[in-house]
Amino acid sequence: MEKTAAYPGAKIIRRVSVFMLALGTTMGLAEGSAEAQTPVERGRYLVMMGGCNDCHTPGYLNGKPDQNRLLGGSDVGFIGPDKGTYVGPNLTPDAETGLGNWSADDIVKAIQTGLTPEGRELAPMMPWRRFAGLQKSDAYAIAAYLKSLPAVKHQVAGPFGPSEHATIPVMRVVQPEPPQ
Repeated sequence: MEKTAAYPGAKIIRRVSVFMLALGTTMGLAEGSAEAQTPVERGRYLVMMGGCNDCHTPGYLNGKPDQNRLLGGSDVGFIGPDKGTYVGPNLTPDAETGLGNWSADDIVKAIQTGLTPEGRELAPMMPWRRFAGLQKSDAYAIAAYLKSLPAVKHQVAGPFGPSEHATIPVMRVVQPEPPQ
């Protein structure tokens, strides 16, 4: 099953854009209250405001998020502009299927540079370029929150190369036609 949405009106892209605007606004407004938060509380706030659940929680993209597997990895892929299919990975501290073997520094590096500890580039739709501007304390707060989550054992499918058939439902990001 493939869902197609016209870019730039795609719901996911709009959500990411709205999030970026909201994050930029709330970062300034919430700065005073951030001091009263623990790093885990601050990280939870940033993850929730960042919409990380959208792409990293099973069922979310189908309208039925599984709150028992929060941030445990998606079950829907995205066919990107390069035609590869990417799936939001498990962000919980499960050692086999999630970030359990990643240090806080590894998580911050991925959030802010778009690179995994092995040097693999994150999927093109991951908005790491926006997150690169986070204050280090906020990036480390996100890492602290992710490490505090209950581990969810969920190996996501993929990624699938351009010539591979995805074994899960996918959403396609479609480039707009140039104006005539």
